[in-house]
Amino acid sequence: MFPAFGPADQQSEDRAIRMAKALAEKHVGVIAWSREADPTLGEYGPPATLFASGEVPDME
Repeated sequence: MFPAFGPADQQSEDRAIRMAKALAEKHVGVIAWSREADPTLGEYGPPATLFASGEVPDME
């Protein structure tokens, strides 16, 4: 298994889930996730899985 492409920002959680569901029809594994972030401080919270399908990496 290898990434077909990198992460893509979406405008909302709903859009991220819709995009992941569409991609799941064509790929072995898909994951949509979110996290709280403050890039100016370099602080990022833990990832929260919104949708997963198939074989995906552990987000921890």
